[in-house]
Amino acid sequence: MFVLDNNMKQVSADTVTLEILRKAQEVVKGSPLGVIQTPMIPWAQTTLPMSVNCDIHIKLENMQRTGSFKIRGVAHQFAQRQAGGPFVTMSAGNYGKSFAYASKHYGTKGKVVMPDTAPLSRSILIQSFGVDVERVPTPCLMNVVNRCVQEENMTFLHSYDDLDLIAGHASLGLEVLDVLPDPDVVVVCCGGGGLLAAVAAATKLSGCEKTKIYGVEPEGACTMFQSLIEKKPVGMDTKSIASGLAPPFAGKLPFELCQRFVEGIVLVSDDEIKSAVSTLYKAGLVVEPSGSAAFAAVVNNKIANLEGKKVVCILSGGNIGKDELMNFPD
Repeated sequence: MFVLDNNMKQVSADTVTLEILRKAQEVVKGSPLGVIQTPMIPWAQTTLPMSVNCDIHIKLENMQRTGSFKIRGVAHQFAQRQAGGPFVTMSAGNYGKSFAYASKHYGTKGKVVMPDTAPLSRSILIQSFGVDVERVPTPCLMNVVNRCVQEENMTFLHSYDDLDLIAGHASLGLEVLDVLPDPDVVVVCCGGGGLLAAVAAATKLSGCEKTKIYGVEPEGACTMFQSLIEKKPVGMDTKSIASGLAPPFAGKLPFELCQRFVEGIVLVSDDEIKSAVSTLYKAGLVVEPSGSAAFAAVVNNKIANLEGKKVVCILSGGNIGKDELMNFPD
């Protein structure tokens, strides 16, 4: 059984408006958690390989507070519901880190339920903020969350299927438009779909009707890709080196927003992701596997007709340890 947080009930894509997203952006900007406006730079200013003749910009969300875009949504979630703890969530790492950082700031107790495939170093880091971690097999994540809700009276904060979270993440999309008001293409990683849905909604609702938004998923964790084919959110036994892009199911609200605003989902292999991490590192950019997926799609020509276009590629996170980097090709 799947337990819904109260904020998730009666919410559909129609609920998401530009007014809601702009209000959330102001909350995120003023958050005591210290969310920053990350740089967006022309690809030409880097030493990254260019396989197509177009004007690409990269959004460096790997430089964000806590090392990923997740702090944006968490800042808005906690601002709306900080009095409702203790909280429980599920995360492979980045959301859990931001959740733990916010819990420490607000003095709330919390627990992160993590897949046992996630790097142990991430569990240790989350625990250092004073938040409990329970590692379980991926298929058991929601069972443990439900137990915490029912038996320990905890409130579930969803790590990707949540209106407050998605509204906070949309601040990233609005920042992109501040720098490049009319991009032709925006490429975004996709796990449960929270960031992709947020960026797509922010872009389209801001009037960029011709902008094409593409999501990128690992081949072994393509829940949103399959959901769009089946026209409903689906789950699967996911497996990828990009653990942050491998939740067991696609989110309902993200699915609806992606169905409405996203051009399509492209898939990349784990080897392509590994190569992307290595290439970015050589260019001086520390980006984790999950954060490298959009880059992997661009450099491997997974998105057609980019010639001469204005393209935004989002590097969504940089939480990768030295021990993990040693496993990537030179």
